[in-house]
Amino acid sequence: MFKFDIDDPRLAALAWSRITEPGDDIAGTLISHLSPSEALRWLADGQEPVEREIEVGRGDKLRTAADNWRARLATLDPAADLAAGQRLGARLLLPSDAGWPRQLDVLGAAAPHLLWVRGKLDLSTAATRSVALVGARAATPYGEQIASQFADELAERRFTIVSGGAYGIDSAAHRGALAAGGNTIAVLACGIDRMYPPGNTSLLRAIADDGALVSEMPPGAAPYRSRFLARNRLIAALGNATVVVEAAWRSGALSTARHAVSLLKPVGAVPGPVTSMASGGCHQLVRDGIATLVTDAAEVAELAGNVGDDAAPPPKKAQAATDGLTPEQRQLFDALPARAYRTALDLTKSAGLALPAVFSALGILEARGLAVTNGVGWRKA
Repeated sequence: MFKFDIDDPRLAALAWSRITEPGDDIAGTLISHLSPSEALRWLADGQEPVEREIEVGRGDKLRTAADNWRARLATLDPAADLAAGQRLGARLLLPSDAGWPRQLDVLGAAAPHLLWVRGKLDLSTAATRSVALVGARAATPYGEQIASQFADELAERRFTIVSGGAYGIDSAAHRGALAAGGNTIAVLACGIDRMYPPGNTSLLRAIADDGALVSEMPPGAAPYRSRFLARNRLIAALGNATVVVEAAWRSGALSTARHAVSLLKPVGAVPGPVTSMASGGCHQLVRDGIATLVTDAAEVAELAGNVGDDAAPPPKKAQAATDGLTPEQRQLFDALPARAYRTALDLTKSAGLALPAVFSALGILEARGLAVTNGVGWRKA
């Protein structure tokens, strides 16, 4: 039936990437119990794998899925897919390969069968210190500025920026990382040979040159909406944390946050104006207790980095001239007039302090430049 060597693990994995849609956990469970090659034989024979005691959806779901999978068997040509990818200079990774990013293992049965990679970046290394920055395609200038700034500063902290290569927040995040000379990964919802969206072709080519384009889809695969939603699980898995920079109530970026939560990974959300619909999804994530509010790259690094090493510094407080004064010194300072001079005796009454305490406090206030005297009285400087 098959016109290729199904015992070749690469060709078998490529076949399954054609047979199933991304994130198919029924297929993933089947392949994890058998192997891609053995699962193909079982599918072609139409037999229940009872000898392996596989239970996928109590059997009914497996039978239904298998009927759907068989519809694509006649069109398989994994050798052509392999050649198409190689012509692009893309490399094929299997879970058994040394360069496979082990971060994807948390997806379990929904993990991809393979990855196509265009670019020089080593995924297994780059993803060990990473942040997924995601958000709306219809981003505001504020959102794009924050995404670019965060990516730039996180790249300087040696974080890899993971996103989806889309318009808006994704594009700003990738550009920020590239501008800083950092690593960035764009996870595609289509074949590795397609530059989608077309308006981002130059950006995606730049990522392929200096970072990595990644896809679990076979060459030529079209970017269906369901594939975008499935792609988001890879973005969440590759990032040590996911940060939603800007998202409306129904933004697809929120699905990435939900995937991260299901994987027990931290989620951050950037606040925006309460009047901005573009930030409504971010605010809801915080309100629901799903996300931690983040306002700068240091707080994102704390969320995604190593405990202690990447802790955000305490916020800098504005220094006031009266900081460090004792209660008596502040009491006298408050009693000093702004223009007219008052004698020390007058100040005892207005400040409610004894004369020795007034003279002691006046000496400190003069030394700090907070009070001036005309030789008879004092006032604020």
